[in-house]
Amino acid sequence: MKRRHSMPFGATLQPEGGVSFALWAPGAAELTLAHHRNGLWQRAPMTAGERGWHHVHVATAAAGTRYRFVLPDGLQVPDPASRANPNDVHGASVVVDPHAYDWADAAWRGRPWHEAVIYELHVGTFTPEGSFAAAALRLASLAALGITAIELMPVADFPGQRNWGYDGVLPFAPDASYGTPNELKALIETAHGLGMMVLLDVVYNHFGPDGNYLHAYCEAFFNPAHQTPWGAAINFDGECNGTVRSFFVHNALYWAEEYHVDGLRLDAVHAIRDDGTPDIVTEIAHALRAGPGRERPFHIVLENDDNQAHRLARNAAHAPLAATAQWNDDLHHAAHVLVSGETDGYYADYAAAPLKHFGRALAEGFVYQGEASAYRKLDARGEASGHLPPTAFVSFLQTHDQVGNRAFGDRLHAIADPVLLRAAWACLLLSPHIPMLFMGDEFAASTPFLFFCDFQPTLAEAVANGRRAEFSHFAAFRSSEALDRIPDPNAPRSFEASTLIWQERIAPPHLEVLADMRTWLALRHRHLVPRMAHLRHGGEWQVDGGLLRVEWPVDGGRWHLLANFGAEAIDRVEAPAGEAIYRQGFSTRPGLHTFVRGGVMVSFEQSNPTTHD
Repeated sequence: MKRRHSMPFGATLQPEGGVSFALWAPGAAELTLAHHRNGLWQRAPMTAGERGWHHVHVATAAAGTRYRFVLPDGLQVPDPASRANPNDVHGASVVVDPHAYDWADAAWRGRPWHEAVIYELHVGTFTPEGSFAAAALRLASLAALGITAIELMPVADFPGQRNWGYDGVLPFAPDASYGTPNELKALIETAHGLGMMVLLDVVYNHFGPDGNYLHAYCEAFFNPAHQTPWGAAINFDGECNGTVRSFFVHNALYWAEEYHVDGLRLDAVHAIRDDGTPDIVTEIAHALRAGPGRERPFHIVLENDDNQAHRLARNAAHAPLAATAQWNDDLHHAAHVLVSGETDGYYADYAAAPLKHFGRALAEGFVYQGEASAYRKLDARGEASGHLPPTAFVSFLQTHDQVGNRAFGDRLHAIADPVLLRAAWACLLLSPHIPMLFMGDEFAASTPFLFFCDFQPTLAEAVANGRRAEFSHFAAFRSSEALDRIPDPNAPRSFEASTLIWQERIAPPHLEVLADMRTWLALRHRHLVPRMAHLRHGGEWQVDGGLLRVEWPVDGGRWHLLANFGAEAIDRVEAPAGEAIYRQGFSTRPGLHTFVRGGVMVSFEQSNPTTHD
């Protein structure tokens, strides 16, 4: 099977031969295409058309041809819609023939969202090789664990050889440090063969600080009326915004159609500045649902610090109108305070009652549904979310952000109470939320996940100094000596130290953690997932001292969770109704139920199996 997404920009192979090149450059009166042929660079003048477009057809160009656009001042720039840039973001682009890859997953029809158990991974540090090909070889072990979807951190071409991916500047080109476009396609095809969906993290709120040449010939791509932490916002609502919006809509469709991914995670949509109607996030969602979403399940996940429940609205048939789900940072923050006791930074908003916050997040989705946020200095943050199904929330105890944005990249199990952490994992994985693990969670990896990048010297120094300045506000880093211990993001060792050690999976204590994860996920797939297909809204919760009770309406009855996050064991606890699905630390004697600290019990109470609450 062949797959190709057609778009109005970039390099397009023509059926009759040759390649047509198109660039939107309203700031350039004339442009020249430089292309490499027979060992020599040759030049072809481009024709300036209407509304800032420039075109040229080169009859001798073909797949593999390297090319650049030459501006009037002689500056040579890559194609912003490049499908491949093997010599990094400042190098030449390469013509790619999408039909050169013969897909073998024609039978793949995706998976419904309620079956998702997500595993977030960074391609560069997931394996020692740090490549698409090496990652593909590890997927079978994830499928055996019970993972049904992998979420790739951004792979769009970024500067240098090491980056989290959020500094990408060529959004259509997989970064060459990970491999070729065909190797990424093979990774996706391998996942599909194992029954796993592939979600891709994309960044539509900014470009990285190095390698973005759009300002040199296309200032209209940005709107100075909106300022962001990265400078002028991408122009989604100013003059000439149509082509800009089209660029990102096509990018989303490109990954869905040409790479056959099963969903996109849109980074930090709260940082997208767009006063238009519909806004760009909604337009992208509608384009995906009207396109690939008509033929197979396609999932759109948001990161949105504003807790905008309306973006997760369902229609009369309870299908998503736009976004499928949102990363639930609220649940993470509450759980983090609960199991670690840390209250610095944004954790301060969850410090007063972490167990109540955790319970509300499990039952209703967001913790902040219009309440005041002292940390953010907001009188009201978020919107009511209890009417949404639990599947509208992707919930987790760690992500790349919450690990990597710590000074030393330390994982939660390194700082948490192990008894409470185990209980929190059981609560999450046996809840009807969509759970997500960050790579290494499944075996409590000993390796940190540090912030790392690979910038040129001046920018590298600025990034390192900026990171130390961020932490200087914390009591632990008030001294210059303490700040000097923070790893340099640009040092190769920061990247190398973050690589998973796969041999840990078969050695204690990692083996015991892996066994727990396998047990919880097996129970989830056997007992809970078959009862999640028709979830309508959230549940109810109650906290009594350190005892947490949550129950959700599921298909055919109610799903009950009981957990003891208190300081000691509790006697005479009333067990939840229904058939016990899982017990951890709950002992029963005549007339007496003892619930140990960190104990968890999950049960299913059957009602009428043909009705849905």
